[in-house]
Amino acid sequence: MIYFDNAATTFPKPPAVVQAANDALRFYGGNPGRSGHRMSMAVSEKVYDVRRKAGAFFGAEPENVIFTLNCTHALNIALQGVMAEGGHIIASCLDHNAVLRPLEAMAQKGQISYSVADVIESDPEKTLDNFACLICPDTKAIVCTHASNVTGTLLPVEKLGQLCRERGLLFILDAAQTAGTLPVKLSMGPDIICTAGHKGLLAAPGTGLLVLRPGLALPPLMQGGTGSNSLELLQPDFAPDRYEPGTLNTVGVLSLGAGLLEISRRGVPRIYHHEMALCTRVYEELSRMPGVSLLAQSFKLGEKAPIVSFNLNKLDSNTVASRLSEQGFALRGGFHCAALAHPYLGTQQQGAVRFSPGVFNTPREVEMFLSTVRKIAQGQ
Repeated sequence: MIYFDNAATTFPKPPAVVQAANDALRFYGGNPGRSGHRMSMAVSEKVYDVRRKAGAFFGAEPENVIFTLNCTHALNIALQGVMAEGGHIIASCLDHNAVLRPLEAMAQKGQISYSVADVIESDPEKTLDNFACLICPDTKAIVCTHASNVTGTLLPVEKLGQLCRERGLLFILDAAQTAGTLPVKLSMGPDIICTAGHKGLLAAPGTGLLVLRPGLALPPLMQGGTGSNSLELLQPDFAPDRYEPGTLNTVGVLSLGAGLLEISRRGVPRIYHHEMALCTRVYEELSRMPGVSLLAQSFKLGEKAPIVSFNLNKLDSNTVASRLSEQGFALRGGFHCAALAHPYLGTQQQGAVRFSPGVFNTPREVEMFLSTVRKIAQGQ
């Protein structure tokens, strides 16, 4: 199987990530922060080392790096925390359901209101204006994806951060599709970064991160044991304990540390250019194939993340993905957990087939894929 579904989760994992997960189970089996014996202390040191690495990667203090189950978990902490006392929030039409469903659930309960800004491809200024015109007196925050998981379109994150600072709003960034592939830092403007560990950061599944700017405190999403203040019935009021009740996924956390080292070794710009070169070849070739329609109007460095979505004739996207799977290629068809993106793009009936390469894919694999798509398009 040639794997082109890295926007869902990266595969294969680097050998160092596999080794780190294996070592966590073999040598670091204690519960961090819960005991004073040597094994507990050893894994506590390992976990802190990963927290420190992640802090350096995102430009945050280590204590403001919160380990979560995935990006969805991080976004729920952020959204439900920021909007705990009600108010209005603005999202984008390209956001993932990890953003939209929590907002809709809170809105259905009458807790909040929210608006959706249209993203205009290749026109970041118009996109920025669309967000700005939705700000009202009770707006508390803007939340948006850094890059669409359907079209790869990048949103003007730094300008949105500046807008939020000027208007006194919080800015929550969903970096699930960009962390590890593009620069993602608190210094770019977000107050909160939410991301997956198992995608561009190359870690094991079941890993995510919530990264907070200094001085920002949110109500916890969950309460429970932390190993600190154990005689108190209230959740600790300090990070990271405030947001990490229960036993950490130490296997995943240690694998994340190895993933961060692998990314640092390769370099984020090099990873981005490699994956974009593969996508550019696919985009250009598909644009010349009869019967193929592309969801993105253009594909340029700096405007897109490494994702190319397409449809083939009138075939259902899941049918095309299944045909490709039969020929040995892993891609995703369907609607990609993006409830508003497909109506906005006009693909709510057909969905889309998503090509998302990773750091280990090669030009030869891309040519094999293109040859197979060409045959399917010709009815072979």
